[in-house]
Parts: sequence; C-alpha cells; structure tokens
Amino acid sequence: MRKVIVYAAVSLDGFIADSSGGVGWLEQPEGTVRDDGYSRFIETVDTVVMGARTYRQVVTELSPEAWPYRGLTTYVLTHTPDNAAPQADIRFVSRPPASLLEELVNLPGKDIWICGGADIIRQCRETDRIDEYQLAVMPVLLGEGIPLFAPARRRDALVLQSVQEENGAAFCIFRRRRWRAGLVFLSLTNPPPSLFIKSGAGFYPIGFYREAYTRPSFS
Repeated sequence: MRKVIVYAAVSLDGFIADSSGGVGWLEQPEGTVRDDGYSRFIETVDTVVMGARTYRQVVTELSPEAWPYRGLTTYVLTHTPDNAAPQADIRFVSRPPASLLEELVNLPGKDIWICGGADIIRQCRETDRIDEYQLAVMPVLLGEGIPLFAPARRRDALVLQSVQEENGAAFCIFRRRRWRAGLVFLSLTNPPPSLFIKSGAGFYPIGFYREAYTRPSFS
C-alpha cells in the first residue's frame, strides 16, 4: 500500500512560514544550494495533495514562472473547484482529505505527498491518514508565524527512523508507531500475581510490553 507522507521545511520553533506567509527565510546565501533531501524524496512520490492557500502561494510566490510539480498528479482541495481553470496534472476537488486519501492509497503508484497547509495536515492527522513525516529542520527561530501543526484532537506516537545533517539543516524522518496487541495471561507463580502478555515464544510484563511495528510497505 502507498504511504502518505508529510514532507516540509520547518523552522526550529515549528513554523513553515513567517507571520505574513512568507518563506524568504528558506533562502540560502548567494552561490550556495540547499537541497534538504528534496531531490531524493521527490523520486519516491507521484501524487501531491495540497490546500487552496498552499496552491496560491506556489503559483504566486514560490514558483510563479513554472509549475514545480510537473509530471506529478496534484490534487488541490478547494471549496470552489468549479472556479478553477483546468490544468494538466492538476485536479481541483471539493472533498474531505480523508476521503480522497482513502481512494488514492488503494490505487497503484508511488507514495503520496501531503504538501500543506497546516489545516490539511491537521485533518489528515485527526483521521489517522499520515504514515510518515520527513522534516527538514532549518537553523532559524522565527518567533512567530504559521505553525506546521495546528491544534488537533489526538496524540500520535512516532518512531525516529533517521536523522542527518544536510547543508546546515537537520533532515529527520519519523514514522507512525503502531502498537501490536498480544494475549493477556494471569500469572499465579512467584513473583506475586501480575499481568503478562504473550508474544511469540515469550511472556512479557504488561507494563513493559511495547512492540512497535510499521506497515510492510515501510521496508
């Protein structure tokens, strides 16, 4: 099954844009290039999902001269899809992110990129649709701005898969933690009675049994 991935550049204090929506703080000094793992990541996806505000930012500020995701199928979530001009590889849809992703993950293809914005990510989190976070943490503190994570009505346990330094940024990959349930037995032997969980060939104290696993497609 295809993975749903949030890939984003974020400030050290958790913002994806400044208070005016700008991302000029991502720019490198003249003569230098920052990749932040993007070139590797973009080869693993063939579908992009974004909100209407993120789409407008891309076409008006980030890349007004050329669509940067050419060759990928992009879904723009909007309340007014009929007002959008049709474009090749760009589909304007009016439906909940969870409904769209439920359909997309069961289609053949590469992984799916949740490009933003924060409210789309929040909705995907609340419906348990995000499998992985790939974050380029930039060496800057903005103080205020648009946060990557809007308040959500759930708590997610993650596993740090990898972290490495790339051009002054920390590139981190987090995967969703899954809890595997086992059979619970009551031990009547010494030490005093306590709950144990059977997993495979062994028995483990229930208070310490935390076996995390990832979907087969993570490997």
